[in-house]
Amino acid sequence: MKKVVTAYLMACAAFAVPMGVSMAQDAKLAPIADYVTSDVKPWLNDPAVIEAIKAQNAANASLGAADIDALDKKWRAEVDGSDHTMIDGVLGNALSKFLQEKKAASDGKIAEIFVMDAKGLNVGQSDATSDYWQGDEAKFQKSFGAGKDAVFVDEIEKDESTQALQSQASVTISDDKGTPIGAITVGVNVDAL
Repeated sequence: MKKVVTAYLMACAAFAVPMGVSMAQDAKLAPIADYVTSDVKPWLNDPAVIEAIKAQNAANASLGAADIDALDKKWRAEVDGSDHTMIDGVLGNALSKFLQEKKAASDGKIAEIFVMDAKGLNVGQSDATSDYWQGDEAKFQKSFGAGKDAVFVDEIEKDESTQALQSQASVTISDDKGTPIGAITVGVNVDAL
């Protein structure tokens, strides 16, 4: 019996399907995973994505937990304040411009996109996020934390601002050698699929 339970838990982990999720919910998430696989994954190896992540990984290699907390606090303060220097720096970089173009070209299917480095810090984004560090969240832990080729599709929820049904799909991004270097989260507008 112990071997059967262990095998079941490993199978659930392999597909990043949270335990307790009904088959009906899983069926609702499948089109989101299919969209991300067919329409998003092909551009994840673009040099604009890979080089930006590699550069930030190198720049952030020595950051510790206190440094990450300080950066996240600064970002959060800027979200609520009048000084947006850090946010504007990220939103204005080449990767963010690339992601903004991908969002615009999605015909409303993508509500937001953000790319994270190996520590879970934002590298680029289509729209400002509420925080800078995603490393403590499932979207990062169940994609980058799960290794190469991981895809994690979160529950479908109603977006408060748009009233549209959305799900966040997160994918591990790997370099040309297959080494995970970061992750991307795509907010998918379920009504537009």
